[in-house]
Amino acid sequence: MRVKCPMKQVLPLVFVFTATLASAQTGGITGFNFLNLPYSARAAGLGGDFITARDKDANLAVQNPALLNGDMHGNGSISQALMAGGINIGGLNYAHQFGKLTGAAHFRYVSYGKMQRTDINGADLGTFSPGDFILGVSAGKSINERMHIGATLNTIYSQLDSYTAFGNSLDIGGCYTDDEKRLVISGVVRNLGIQWKGYNGTRSDLPLEIQLGVSHKLRHAPFRFSLLGQHLQQWDLTYNDPNARDKIDPLTGEVIAVKKPGFVEKLSRHFVVQTEILLGQKLHLRVAFDYNRRQELKVVQRPGLAGFSFGVGMYFKRFSLDYGLMAYSVAGYQNHLTISIPFVKKG
Repeated sequence: MRVKCPMKQVLPLVFVFTATLASAQTGGITGFNFLNLPYSARAAGLGGDFITARDKDANLAVQNPALLNGDMHGNGSISQALMAGGINIGGLNYAHQFGKLTGAAHFRYVSYGKMQRTDINGADLGTFSPGDFILGVSAGKSINERMHIGATLNTIYSQLDSYTAFGNSLDIGGCYTDDEKRLVISGVVRNLGIQWKGYNGTRSDLPLEIQLGVSHKLRHAPFRFSLLGQHLQQWDLTYNDPNARDKIDPLTGEVIAVKKPGFVEKLSRHFVVQTEILLGQKLHLRVAFDYNRRQELKVVQRPGLAGFSFGVGMYFKRFSLDYGLMAYSVAGYQNHLTISIPFVKKG
C-alpha cells in the first residue's frame, strides 16, 4: 500500500514564514509565555497541545487554525482551569462558517488573584490583581478534500500592577487528512509576531514554536494514536547547569565527568505521545505523556505522574463536557473543565 506523500505539500505551508529564523528558546527569556498554556480541557488531557484531529471541537482552532471546518459551525465553549495559589485560566470560543471559509473568535485569560503591594521597606500599600489577556480571530479553509490551511491573529495584553505590555502574534497552520486511511498530518507555526510595548520599556521576543503531529485511528478498535513533535525550532531542550563541575571519586581518585545528554535524550524531549479511546459517540477517554515536561518538573526523589495527562469527554445531545488533568509534579496539578454548546441547530 503506497500513500502519496503529503508532507511535501504540508511543510511549505508551515515553514514558509519562518525560513529566516535561526533559533528560539522554550521559556525564560521570551515574553508572553502564557500564549502556550492549554486553554481547553481536551488539550490539557492530551498533554497541553493537540493539533491532529479535524472534528467539530471548535477549541482546536486555538491549537491549529487549519483544523477549522464546517462541522464547527455555531459551536461555542467556555473553559476554566484551576491551579495552585489561586491562579485560574479561562477562555471563551465560538466558530462560524462563512461560505467556504470557517472563522472563530476566542478570548483567553490568566488571572493571578490578589497580590500584596508593599513599598521598599515592606509597608503595606494594599493589593493588586495582575492578569494576562489574549483576544484572537482565526480563519481556515480547505484547498481540496485533503489539504487545509488556516491562520490566527492574536492581540495580547498583560498587566502587572502599574506595568503593562502588549503585542500581536500570528499562528499559521496546515493540515492533511485522509479519511479512508483515518490519517491526519498537521503542522503549525505559533507566536510569530512582536511585543510592541514591554513592562519596563524593553521589548522581548515572543515564544516562537514549531509543531508537527500525526495521528491514526485504528479501523477495528476504538483507539486514535497521535505523536506530537514540539519545539522543533530548537534541537537541544535539555538544561545545562553552569555550576556543574567534574568530581573526583574519593576512593579511586578517578574523575567523574559531568553527564551530558546524548542523542536519544535530546530526541525524546521533542515528543508527546497521545491516545484517545473513542467509546462510541458519547464517551472519550484520553491519556498523554510529555517526556520533556517530566524531566523538567519532576521531583527527583518522588517523580510520581509528572509529565502525564489524563482526560475524559462526555457528549450529550445539547452540550458536551470535557475534563483534563495535567500532572506537573507532586507539587501541583492542573484541573481543566470545558463546556461546549451548539448555538446553531444543524440540519
